[in-house]
Amino acid sequence: MYIGAKAVEPLPGFKLLITFENGEQRVFNVKPYMERGIFRELKDTALFNSARMSFDTVEWANGADLCPETLYAESVAAGPERAAARDR
Repeated sequence: MYIGAKAVEPLPGFKLLITFENGEQRVFNVKPYMERGIFRELKDTALFNSARMSFDTVEWANGADLCPETLYAESVAAGPERAAARDR
């Protein structure tokens, strides 16, 4: 099942809070990707924090991106404390 992303927020520890089209908020850990290719550049915190939406997925200022299927499949449900912090 295809579920596109609709919002992203960079978090400490090289994680992303992603809101998907179905309303779910999930946390994706980018660290496992940061030893490969263009993703190595994301070790620069400023560049990592440039994460933004591009159509239905996440993209960084250096052109790195991940497909929505990967973002959903490899993320975990955001805990209620994360949702509460975001609403402040």
